[in-house]
Amino acid sequence: MATVASTTTAGTRHKVVFGNCRDMHELARESIDLVITSPPYYNAPFDYPGMYRDYDEYLGLLSRVADELYRVVRDGRIVCFVIDDMLVDGEKLPIVADATKIMRETGFRYRDRIMWVKPKGYSRISRRSGVVIQHPYPMYFYPDNIQESILIFQKGRFDYKKVRELDQTILDASRIDSHAINQNEWNLTVWQITNVLPTNNPLEKGIAAFPEELASRLVQLFSFYGETVLDPFLGSGTTSKVAAQLGRNSVGYELNFSLKERIFSKISSAGRLELKIERRLDSVAHAGESDDEVPPIQKRARQSLR
Repeated sequence: MATVASTTTAGTRHKVVFGNCRDMHELARESIDLVITSPPYYNAPFDYPGMYRDYDEYLGLLSRVADELYRVVRDGRIVCFVIDDMLVDGEKLPIVADATKIMRETGFRYRDRIMWVKPKGYSRISRRSGVVIQHPYPMYFYPDNIQESILIFQKGRFDYKKVRELDQTILDASRIDSHAINQNEWNLTVWQITNVLPTNNPLEKGIAAFPEELASRLVQLFSFYGETVLDPFLGSGTTSKVAAQLGRNSVGYELNFSLKERIFSKISSAGRLELKIERRLDSVAHAGESDDEVPPIQKRARQSLR
């Protein structure tokens, strides 16, 4: 049995599994209504240097996770990837194109792409874009990136007759604020949202967190009140916190057990809820860390993915 840590039990239910999301055997087939996640950047020098042996190994991770997502997501429902191409060792890698190909080959439909644009004021002329200033001639131009892609995939097609079968209280609680749609331009394929700025908190180091506003929009647009949202790369727990605030349940997978306290405090700040934490043997942690509170458990033998 897993040892769990819980807040006050009430309202929404949340579970965090510390383990590799290549294997999400804790989740039943077609038990998830929405996925919002940001896969780790491939060997980004500021976050994950040397994490993967090569780009093919990274794509293999995405492919494995895509298989598991296809198994656990309900028919007609949505998977959102916050992801973008990455410059590593001077080479621009087509992560958006390759992730899209992987998801389509797995069986998902490519539904939409939204560009998340960060404020220009938070960027500066870098060594990359500054080359053209030092050498103001053709062929020296390399732009700085202030955007990320929100890739939206769908498993089959949604049966809209099910909406009419929902209880009116669920429909009322799930109603999207039309003023927010118009005022904040949710209707466009470009979203202007301020990014999460770096902090000195050691528990945030190594986390490329997306803003709560981004997660909030996706939760409201693609899930109903009381449904379950999954983040297979949970990071500091943003997706689960936002799900709780909006009356949704959540499940998150995170490989780094060292983030336990940060995740626990972030999700718990959303109010009265039930939060369970489980650690598997395939999680990782900093050397010398105490395992007294949540000891690892032997994970179940891997099952077929579909």
